[in-house]
Amino acid sequence: MKDTQLLKGVLDGCVLHIIANQRIYGYELVQKLREYGFSTIVGGTVYPLLQKLEKLGLIEGKIETSSDGPDRKYLYITLEGQAYLQTFDDQWAAMVLKVSKVIDDGNNKKN
Repeated sequence: MKDTQLLKGVLDGCVLHIIANQRIYGYELVQKLREYGFSTIVGGTVYPLLQKLEKLGLIEGKIETSSDGPDRKYLYITLEGQAYLQTFDDQWAAMVLKVSKVIDDGNNKKN
């Protein structure tokens, strides 16, 4: 099974966590996701997601000067984004617990 379908459901939360934890711009965010092991992530996936999150008011972008080159649009989480992230974390923890129970039960029956 490809991780594409699983990733689709959790990428919003992962991206928001990264943005909440550091000052970051789009390309840098793609690189950070790859560092975390999301090796198949490309800009064509992340940039539309960022537009969606911004449209929903969960993040905001601010153009800032960069010492390394042209101005960049840095991303920041909003108060609404922080609230969404708390809900995501709660739902993720509940989902992990449920899936772990199913897997553990299945593994125990095999033994």
